[in-house]
Amino acid sequence: EAAERGQTAHAEWTEQLDRYRTDHSDEAASLIGMIRGDLPDGWADDLPTYTTADKKATRETSGACINAMAPKLPALFGGSADLSGSNDTMVKNRPNFTPDDYAGRNVWFGVREHGMGAALNGMSTYGLIPYGGTFLTFSDYMRGSIRLAALSGHGVIYVFTHDSIGLGEDGPTHQSIEHLAALRAMPGLRVLRPADGNETAALWRGAIEHRTGPSAFVLSRQKLPTFSRDGLTDDASRGAYILADADGGTPDIILMGSGSEVQWLMGAREILSGRGVKVRVVSFPSWDLFEAQDAAYREKVLPKSVRKRLSVEAAVPMGWERYTGSDGAAFGVTRFGMSAPAETLFEQYGFTSEFVAKLADAVLSGEPMPEPPVASLPMHHAAPAATLKPGA
Repeated sequence: EAAERGQTAHAEWTEQLDRYRTDHSDEAASLIGMIRGDLPDGWADDLPTYTTADKKATRETSGACINAMAPKLPALFGGSADLSGSNDTMVKNRPNFTPDDYAGRNVWFGVREHGMGAALNGMSTYGLIPYGGTFLTFSDYMRGSIRLAALSGHGVIYVFTHDSIGLGEDGPTHQSIEHLAALRAMPGLRVLRPADGNETAALWRGAIEHRTGPSAFVLSRQKLPTFSRDGLTDDASRGAYILADADGGTPDIILMGSGSEVQWLMGAREILSGRGVKVRVVSFPSWDLFEAQDAAYREKVLPKSVRKRLSVEAAVPMGWERYTGSDGAAFGVTRFGMSAPAETLFEQYGFTSEFVAKLADAVLSGEPMPEPPVASLPMHHAAPAATLKPGA
């Protein structure tokens, strides 16, 4: 009976589409192109570029990308789990999508991440390029619908902001620690964590073009510097690339990381280079994209001959050992966050150029890794320094 109902419904739909082609040929061509997955000419022409004078959060540069593409890309459609102002997912100067206005471009999904993810899956099956935003820590609530998108090959885009302890005063309940590792473990999901606005734009272009599986942006709340691209031949679209190379030949050590931590890798490189250490910095926004590159490119970025390597990321370091190897080290966050300004937390957890340089010294010498200041505090129910307050 279901098969017969389906055949009848399909015949009615086909007849209606044929009439639509006759009565509204331009709109029908656009609709059919969207269902087929076509991208209109020039859809990415207005993606923003940034200079070293710009200091912006990647949630902000992501919002700029959405607004640059939306006028030319009618299939781009989405919103947030009622966090649009924080996620920067609003299409400006366009109405909300409501029961009374289907022309709206902004969806208020409600505080229900799993439901949002399920709706996005449905939208993706009929030609839309749907996106949905929330805080990274709340990705746990929608994991089932993310997994279904990955299983089914839906081209959904997730905009996860407030990506680390850099969230600050909201404390450990809102600070993602284990979420990057959990998302990276899911087959078929591209995880994208840009270090600046130009990386954000390159990754958004790739996410739009990737229609056979979901992509998850992991974005900062805090403002980040923009790195010079002078002389660079590769970018974030390759998953990992040499952002700054060693002066004078083969590097002594490779520093690698993603997102907000790349700035401290660059600062550590300056410190170490001043002491004659040859340092390569690799910005590593996507393991998935890097693994898709050919062996020659992966060897160029991470040559087997350079065995001293250090990864730095404000998250559980699980998984980085595949790139750091047995002679390297992975530094991250192995305890929950605390409530304090982002700058205080990063310093206490060891995310400064000076501390990264100390970590690199330990890798080079083979000595034990130094512990960040927060390691001296009890994990729970402590009375730590006045600026640090453990969460409930």
